[in-house]
Amino acid sequence: MKFAMRIKKMLRLLFASTSERRHSLVGPSHLWEMKRDFQIRFLKHVGLKPEHYLLDLGCGTLRGGIPLIEYLQEQHYYGIEVRANVLDEGKKELHEANLEYRQPVLVCAENIALLRLEKMFDLIWAYSVLIHTTDTILSDTLGFVRAHLNSTGYFYANVSIGERKDETWSEGFPVVTRPFDFYVEVARQAGLNVIDTGTIESLGFKSGQQSHDEKRMLKFYKA
Repeated sequence: MKFAMRIKKMLRLLFASTSERRHSLVGPSHLWEMKRDFQIRFLKHVGLKPEHYLLDLGCGTLRGGIPLIEYLQEQHYYGIEVRANVLDEGKKELHEANLEYRQPVLVCAENIALLRLEKMFDLIWAYSVLIHTTDTILSDTLGFVRAHLNSTGYFYANVSIGERKDETWSEGFPVVTRPFDFYVEVARQAGLNVIDTGTIESLGFKSGQQSHDEKRMLKFYKA
């Protein structure tokens, strides 16, 4: 069954447009526009201003990045992505949007534990990233956030909260559900506090898929 589904997906991508293929690298292409709109709308709602410095962890193909790059002042958007081929597609998206003059800083980093940026950020954002990390990478990510977050800054990330469950996504990434207390402890070890701000549906995310809409938005800040 899994093999047949993979073949079906490959055939669909073969006949898809360039933009559809790019969009499918970061989730279902039919939800691409809704997820893009949600990100900038949410970040503005929590206080993002054009003069702020934003770090987008797992920026992918710049689905959420393009409107953020356009909104922020030049060189105020930083994006980190682990997959070089996906980030290359993001750079194409940037070119097609005629936004290269905004000079966003885009970094491909396979190991966030070894990455250091010469910048502190007002807001750090990870959309559908922590859901796909191992516990070790989660811990490394929170340590990285602690080292790069302004004293008054915040880190927002959506996660699946519930009884522990580890699954494998078709792209090779894990899909992890964790208890909220687990995030509290890992955050504490990294020198961060965390609060649950509610479901992403309550924050304006409307996919029509219960498993997506019930994900929680966590807010981290320095202890």
